[in-house]
This record gives sequence, C-alpha cells and structure tokens, in this order.
Amino acid sequence: MTSERIVDLRSDTVTKPTDQMREAMANAEVGDEVFWEDPTTNLLQERVAELCGEEAALFVPSGSMGNLVSLRTMAGPGDEVICDSDAHILNYEVASLAAVAGIQARALPGKWGVLDPDTLVSAIRPGSHTFPRTKVIALENTHNLAGGTIYPMDDIRAARKVADEYDLKIHMDGARIFNASVASGVPVSDYCALVDGMTFCFSKGLGCPVGSMVVGSADFIHEAHRFRKMHGGGMRQTGVLTAACLVALDTMIDRLAVDHLNARRLAEGIDQIAPGATTPFNVQTNMVLVTTEKLGYGPDEFVHAMGERGIRCLAYRRGIVRMVTHKDVSDADISWALEQTAAVAR
Repeated sequence: MTSERIVDLRSDTVTKPTDQMREAMANAEVGDEVFWEDPTTNLLQERVAELCGEEAALFVPSGSMGNLVSLRTMAGPGDEVICDSDAHILNYEVASLAAVAGIQARALPGKWGVLDPDTLVSAIRPGSHTFPRTKVIALENTHNLAGGTIYPMDDIRAARKVADEYDLKIHMDGARIFNASVASGVPVSDYCALVDGMTFCFSKGLGCPVGSMVVGSADFIHEAHRFRKMHGGGMRQTGVLTAACLVALDTMIDRLAVDHLNARRLAEGIDQIAPGATTPFNVQTNMVLVTTEKLGYGPDEFVHAMGERGIRCLAYRRGIVRMVTHKDVSDADISWALEQTAAVAR
C-alpha cells in the first residue's frame, strides 16, 4: 500500500514558508549585511534583541553555526564545555565543537536533559595545567533527545548559581525556545536573563525556510560576529531571508500552542492503541517519542510501515521513533496518523 496523502512528522524543519513569508521575501529591502547595511536584517536583529531583553542579536544561517559561534566566543581551544550527554551540540553537530573550535565537551548524565547542580560542581576541573579549563555550562531548551522537554526555570537558576560561583558562562541552545515559552508561560526574556548567550531557530517551529539567531550582550555579539565570519557565515543580502523571520515574529509564536495540543493528542491516541508506547504526561511541547516494540516493530520497520501509509516519522534512537507536530500538520492529519498507526499495530 502506498498512500497519496502525506503527513510529515519527521521534524518541524520540514515546514514550507507561508504565503505572507513568501511575499515579504519577494519584496524585502536589502543591502550588504557584512557591512551592516541590510535594513531588513538590522530590523530583525533589533526586534529580537528587544524581545529577548538583550543588548544585541546576530542572524546566522543555522542553529548549529549559532551554537558553534556562541561557544567559541565563550571558550577557546583547550577549554571545556559541560553539557548533558544527550545534548544536540554533542550528538548532532558533527563534532564541530572539537574539530572546528578546539573545545572539548564534558558530557554528564541528565534527567530529561536537566543537569543536577551537584553533578555540575563535581565536573568542574581543578585549576591545574594538567586539565582542560572548564569555561561554559551548556543547557538545551527544549531538549531534543529528551522529546521536547522544557528546562525548568528553577533548574536554570541552580545552574546560574554554580556558574557564578565558579566564574563560568552559560550558553543556552534554545533552538525551540519559543515552544518552551509558550508551553510554560515563561517569557523568552526571562530565560535569557539567566544565561550569557542563547541561540534559537526560525527554521523549526516558527516555520521559516532558513535562519537562526544568537542573542546576548553587545560585547558578546561583537565577538560572535567575528567568529561567524571566520566560520563562513558572513552573508550579503540576507533581507530576502530575514523578511520571513520578521513575519514569523508577528504570526507564528502564539500558534505553537496548537502544535503542543496536537502532539498531546497524538501521544494519547497512540497510548490507547498500544499502552506504554508513549508517555503522554511527558509530552510538554511538540514532540512525541514512540517505543515501537509496543506496536510490534523495530524502529526502522515501523518507519517503513507508516511511510507506506503516508505517515513520515523518524527512527530516532535505540527502540524509539520520533513524531513532531508543526504548522503544516492539522487536526485532521493527527486523526489520519492515528488511523494509520492503529492499522499497522500488531
């Protein structure tokens, strides 16, 4: 069976730009961004800085580059960044932290992506020429491998306390920070106030075709701009991209709540089909992790079976398939996905 109807739940990166985005991109006023002369990009950076309660912001091509540039600004070759063992910067960025920036990652076990403050303290290196220098604590919000879970404010405050005591910086990989904000009710500026620099993506839940942001102090962004150029991120007439991002700020943030509701409904429906295949109580934003053994499949086999029925999902980690809701997945699409799940369940 091959279905003509496609519901793509692999990622929220698969979204298509809205008509309003396409119109804004076509009509964007542009200039040379490397010379700070692209008015659309300058406006976006100003708006993002204000929204985040920060002094400045910098547009970058991708979240991976944003993380690399941010961490290189906070640390240098031979230094160490503490992160969760399931962190995106450690698992999904092609070892760029080590290969490009010369920075070592120190992976710690977390609980749903959250690091215990005592564990953080125990991982900080003593001041000796024998060891790498601990420079940064990296947090992820929402946490990808944990299934879109939110990093609680109290735990960020605890990490901040450790960082202040040991003179460390905090970087937040906030690729889906607006999902965290909408779901928790915590303003993005409150998250930013507790960290030294943050990245977020326009090309995920906000539905833009390209682009991410780095936010922080004016000095931090000044230095990040230099490293962006060093790593090949100096662009020119970026207004054709950032015009879509401006539309996203106006139209795409509040609607994330719909994605969260759809994800919860999907998780609850799969749990009814195969109890224990999902944990609906832990679906905090727009991701659903499915234990395919409960449905009678290995992950790759389940992905194939669902793909034959037009439901695209992603074999994620051992025994797990990920499904992600986004603006191009409707309530009717969730119903269709559940029908197909029930049809293939063994």
